[in-house]
Amino acid sequence: MAPALNHPGVYIQEMPAGLRSIAGVPTSVAAFLGTAMRGPLNQPVRIQGFSDYEREFGGLVEDCELGYAVLQFFLNGGAEAWVVRVGLPAQNGPQDTHAAFIGQRPQRLGLYALDHAHPFNLLCLPGVTHGGVLADAVSYCKERRAFMIVDAPQVAAEAASMAAAVMGTALPKSDHAAVYFPWTRTADPLRIGQPRLTPPCGTIAGLYARTDGNRGVWKAPAGIDAGLTGVLSLAATVSDDESRNLNALGVNCLRTFPGRGAVCWGARTLQGTDHFASEYKYVPVRRLALHLEQSLSRGTQWAAFEPNDEPLWAQIRLNVGAYMNALFRQGAFQGNAPRDAYLVKCDSETTSQQDVDHGVVNILVGFAPLKPAEFVVIRVQQRAGQMEGRQP
Repeated sequence: MAPALNHPGVYIQEMPAGLRSIAGVPTSVAAFLGTAMRGPLNQPVRIQGFSDYEREFGGLVEDCELGYAVLQFFLNGGAEAWVVRVGLPAQNGPQDTHAAFIGQRPQRLGLYALDHAHPFNLLCLPGVTHGGVLADAVSYCKERRAFMIVDAPQVAAEAASMAAAVMGTALPKSDHAAVYFPWTRTADPLRIGQPRLTPPCGTIAGLYARTDGNRGVWKAPAGIDAGLTGVLSLAATVSDDESRNLNALGVNCLRTFPGRGAVCWGARTLQGTDHFASEYKYVPVRRLALHLEQSLSRGTQWAAFEPNDEPLWAQIRLNVGAYMNALFRQGAFQGNAPRDAYLVKCDSETTSQQDVDHGVVNILVGFAPLKPAEFVVIRVQQRAGQMEGRQP
């Protein structure tokens, strides 16, 4: 209410800013499924360190990949995870594995136990390479706006067999997943630090988390600085030519470089094969899009049941534009100016009268993603002949 104006002078009235800030959602909360020594079955348990895992699930077990993957996640920079313990497959056959890991949605068994979990961003099924399980898991990730880190088949012991595997039907051709080759050898605490063959998904999930924290979800989790903590060696050596060929097929290679140790040397999704020409060819582009979808979905919930007209549309443009501009200033997009980096449109063109009649408001958000420089070309030219100005 305006103050009563009783005498001439200057009056101060505070006005609400009208800007509803949009908070970005976390980008690297991982979900792990597997078998463990003990713990609740088919119930998601939130953990924030490996000590939480030891307390809830009993720690490492030689024949269970879950514990080793969770350990590697926290060693490499992970901070928060959900763990679901599934029952042992009855006979370890394909149908039994699928029943244990995917389960049934009405009963919230297996993967669907994560329906009870708060939103997660990364999904890991350590050591699971069953084609049907992977396909259903990736479909679930698409539904939950999450991204899956897939382990290479253990039988793919060298580059040629990995190439055959990715060209077959065992791996889902999805831009919501990425596969990493080869498996790693990590220090096994149960054997006084002796090398143990371990699937790489937990290590890579931790690398994602570390990269997100240091640089942002738009930075490719790969390169010379993408070191793999706790990895003693790799199960296979990948040459330059093999890495180039696998990269073109959408396989992300783990490699060892002198003075650097083991690093991640690839950032493509499983739809990253060159002939697909997918706009989500790269891991950081897909993950940034998922981050935007989740953040904007949550950040615009206030608009429900507001009068669907220009004042609402202007408010949405203001709020979403402020959020996108903040990301632009952090270096998330291409372009030297905001108009080159992103667009936000919400008006009578995006929301027709028919949409208004049906209670729908449409927001168009576009962005120019950063893409990793996979190929660094250095051109060296030698000048021939005498130097200019040289006396004979």
